[in-house]
Amino acid sequence: MMPLWTGQEITEILGTEVADNLQCRGISIDSRTLMEGDLFFALTGPYSDGHDYVKMAIAKGAAAVVVSKPVAGLDPKFLISVNDVKVALEMLGRAARARVTIPIIAITGSVGKTGTKEALKNALARNKKIHASVLSYNNDIGVPLSLARMPRDADYGIFELGMNHAGELKSLSEMVRPHVVIITTVELAHSEFFRNIEEIADAKAEIFDGMMPGGTVILNHDNRQYGRLHDKACAAGIKNIISFGSDNSADVYILRQIFQDTCSCVIASIRGQIMTFKIGMLGHHWVMNSLAILAAVEAVGGDLGLAGLGLAETKPLKGRGRRHRIFLDISGESSILLIDESYNANPASMRAAMETLVQISPHEQVRWIAVLGDMAELGEKSDDLHAALADEVKDKNIDRVYTVGPHMKKLSERLAGFRNGGHFDDRAALEARLIRDLRSGDVVMVKGSNASGMTVVVDKILDMEVSAVKQAV
Repeated sequence: MMPLWTGQEITEILGTEVADNLQCRGISIDSRTLMEGDLFFALTGPYSDGHDYVKMAIAKGAAAVVVSKPVAGLDPKFLISVNDVKVALEMLGRAARARVTIPIIAITGSVGKTGTKEALKNALARNKKIHASVLSYNNDIGVPLSLARMPRDADYGIFELGMNHAGELKSLSEMVRPHVVIITTVELAHSEFFRNIEEIADAKAEIFDGMMPGGTVILNHDNRQYGRLHDKACAAGIKNIISFGSDNSADVYILRQIFQDTCSCVIASIRGQIMTFKIGMLGHHWVMNSLAILAAVEAVGGDLGLAGLGLAETKPLKGRGRRHRIFLDISGESSILLIDESYNANPASMRAAMETLVQISPHEQVRWIAVLGDMAELGEKSDDLHAALADEVKDKNIDRVYTVGPHMKKLSERLAGFRNGGHFDDRAALEARLIRDLRSGDVVMVKGSNASGMTVVVDKILDMEVSAVKQAV
């Protein structure tokens, strides 16, 4: 098996003596998930110090550990000493990028980065070896880590880049040096750190600074910031700009979309090529993301037909639209459908989640129920942005809304009446009421920012099935 890194390579990159016979199979920053043969980087953060876990890493089979201070009781052959572990990880990430000549795609945006990355990976993986960042590894640690893990024989590299302050995307893009950039959309996310949405768009446009010459930018033509981003791309010297959108004013656009309970069926024009395909996810926002994905596939010379097959096999991720049919009795006659949207939230993703909720085929026994926690990092306009979701609830005719958190209280106040399932100061009270109120046929969507802990509410609803089975037995 070809090593990811050899001792000689690490010596040359980090400038510190490493045994030539060292062979690393992977890169790890977490001793809990470390695999035998990994190179462990002992990063120091605000809440933990990786040096405290070096001995555990060695005991689990780490090939070596990168440290910035002495660790007593270890054979020196396992220690690679550097001045700064984080800088060493960045150096290895840059070296990984420098040793490949494959197409590199970077994805950013206020909504849909991780899902688009995963779907693009599936679209290209039918006949190629793909390396992509895992989970939401999109910050100043996740990006160099993802780069450092890139094997030398990959055919494509796909990286997610995130930011919540100006200046972050510039440095990440200069590290990744993408040939193709996708900006899914620009919305009010992390607005606590920006004065307006135009500043957010400008911060997203920093991704153009690291692009390779002759690169391609893929932009959302439906987004209000399209013109601003287009101008920024032109100012950066980028000539290949592809737009995607709902109508023929874009280069890649929807001709027809039909929503089923578990998928979206699409006919689209991919820069003049008419294509019919299916996405294993439901919702207009997923149709839009698929257009960006197919534009990227074409830009790197991929096979659009195989990409369509890959999109059909793509399924929602945990916390990002994954569905669970929960049976409430052993006969299977009584059940609810849970839509887990608990991984993070902003106004745009809230609206998209509500739209997806009501696309579930309605019938007499179905109630559409939204369980919503606070959206974080929205700054001084947070209360107003939460309250404004009432218009979306009414427009989509959602039957009942349960809320938790100080900001969501503003939405609850706007929903006084039959749509208001209740506002709760803590999750335990919300869970108790929700479990009592749910009935067979309900479709329940749970969403909130990570800080609101709505994943706990999801787990509580999932436990309803276990409780019912135990009772029956």
